Amino acid sequence: MEKSPKIGLQGLLRPEDSIVVLIDHQPFQVANLHSHEPTLIINNTVGLAKATKVFNVPTILTTVTEERGGLIIKGIQDVFPEQKPINRTFINTWEDPAVTDIVKESGRKQLILAGLWTEVCVAMPAIQALGEGYDVFVVTDACGSVSPEAHDMAVRRMVQVGIVPINWLAVVSEWQRDWARLDTASQLGPILFDHGGGSGVALAWELQLLATTPPQQ
Repeated sequence: MEKSPKIGLQGLLRPEDSIVVLIDHQPFQVANLHSHEPTLIINNTVGLAKATKVFNVPTILTTVTEERGGLIIKGIQDVFPEQKPINRTFINTWEDPAVTDIVKESGRKQLILAGLWTEVCVAMPAIQALGEGYDVFVVTDACGSVSPEAHDMAVRRMVQVGIVPINWLAVVSEWQRDWARLDTASQLGPILFDHGGGSGVALAWELQLLATTPPQQ
């Protein structure tokens, strides 16, 4: 029996095989974001975006009808100041060759998606790309929907067809894999301090304790 690509060591994310597409993190979508606190989604997406730079993971930014839906969130654009988001009319990102040609040319097969809204602009390309042979991962805590039910049903639908749900801290942890990889670990720490919530606070505390001289007996 053929082994599933989703299990074993090869089932984990690798920076050299990953490509990220951030879809429609725009004011219009945020205005009707009710599955999560918007601040949380923005924080997680910016943290993920910063991590892609640390691990040299190609990242595509997209908007839909930008002239009406608004520019991509500033915190994301600030990570990629040189990059103009691909503005689409297609609701389904995967029907736009301006996006898919970049992914194909990269030769990378671990496709990581995050966007607004989960049930529309994330589910559509995720399902189509899976059918085209990509290993698709959806960063659920960098996605959001018009309601908790909409987000939940979208994730369930994607899981049923074989898409892998994951959160942003798990993505960067799989990319890092070993804290002995100091070149990336040293850059990842500040991102966790700024965007890792309780995990970032705990890491800062751990570093404080490690730098503290034990009391003399």
